[in-house]
Amino acid sequence: MKYFQIDNKLFIENRRKFTAKMAKNTLAVFNSNDIYPVSADGTLPFTQHRDIFYLSGVDQEESILVLFPDASNEAHHEVLFLKETNDHIAVWEGAKLNKEQAFETSGIKTVYWLQQFPTIFKQLMAEADGIYLNTNEHLRADTTVQTREDRFIIQVKQDYPAHQVHKSAPIMHQIRSVKEQIELDLMQTACDITEKGFRRILEFVKPGVWEYEIEAEFSHEFLRNRSKGWAYTPIVASGKNACVLHYIENNMQCQDGDVILLDVGAEYANYSSDMSRSIPVNGRFTPRQKEVYNAVLRVKSQAEKMLVPGTMLAEYQKEVGRLMESELIGLKLLDQTDIKNQDPNWPAYKKYFMHGTSHYLGLDTHDVGLWNVPIQANMVFTCEPGIYIPEEGLGIRIEDNLVVQASGEPFNLMRNIPIEADEIETLMNQK
Repeated sequence: MKYFQIDNKLFIENRRKFTAKMAKNTLAVFNSNDIYPVSADGTLPFTQHRDIFYLSGVDQEESILVLFPDASNEAHHEVLFLKETNDHIAVWEGAKLNKEQAFETSGIKTVYWLQQFPTIFKQLMAEADGIYLNTNEHLRADTTVQTREDRFIIQVKQDYPAHQVHKSAPIMHQIRSVKEQIELDLMQTACDITEKGFRRILEFVKPGVWEYEIEAEFSHEFLRNRSKGWAYTPIVASGKNACVLHYIENNMQCQDGDVILLDVGAEYANYSSDMSRSIPVNGRFTPRQKEVYNAVLRVKSQAEKMLVPGTMLAEYQKEVGRLMESELIGLKLLDQTDIKNQDPNWPAYKKYFMHGTSHYLGLDTHDVGLWNVPIQANMVFTCEPGIYIPEEGLGIRIEDNLVVQASGEPFNLMRNIPIEADEIETLMNQK
């Protein structure tokens, strides 16, 4: 891994939080992700399943974590199963974790090789009354491709039909949404790396550069700072491309007079950052561009003040909509007739601001979390209002990453990243 080793007290605490919510005499199983084939002998780069990483820190394929706090044998309260390394693997791929390294990484004392899993799992299931299965219950999950976890779940239900089945997802969504300080520090590092990339491209961008060249500048800065790369597929959208919310082609030449919408973020130690900035190709906003930019910035400034304990996300979004409605009237994009005739289910402001304002952030960019509970301290959210005007070939989005505090306004992990229009212009015009 490129990142520095994480203190295993994080994973010990995360397991404590999960097991504290388990039913009596049950066990839970978490699988690593597959390595996905592409064609011939090609594969996609391995990405660890965030749940097993969250609970163990293990960042390699063919790994299984079992938690059984009521097991009669104390050694089986926490068990890791890992792919056994050998000389061939060491030469061709690099050695995998040995048992001592696995303990140092995870704080788990009992480590077996993967081939021992069927026998030991059978023994544990004979003792357990139920099992927690880790289905993907993210609201936007794509379940088209069967995962290693999916195959395991099918097999367990077939082999152990008399066992009670429990869901890991509600517990994971709850505990992952409230961050430990170590997690916040890792996310700060990811945001700091993103800042370095942004400052780099402010010196690079000029009329005639290509969107993919800007993407390459970010990639260079991310990798040289111990990031594995992108937290998500980057958006580098100049001119009218900025009005396509998830434009990822990044293949157009940037024209003098246009604005580039950047939605980019580095990962660090599997934790995401998620930044949006909008910058002028030639280093100067036109009066109209700056007018729209500052309208978005005002909405963001007011919206982030509402990210405090006790706020319900649905009410938060409605209030942000009212703020945006006022700004759009000021920009002469809406008028009172539009407001009077609007559909309550699709308010008039959604013509120019059609997406949500905030989402959970953490090990996943669109992180897991519960949407029907009040906001709590140490939750991390994006705040990303935008205005998109296709008829003007202009899209502005501004986004920071915010940690909810026990009292007062949230702490901005991107507080050092230039955001004011005047500061961006100044930095782009330095010689």
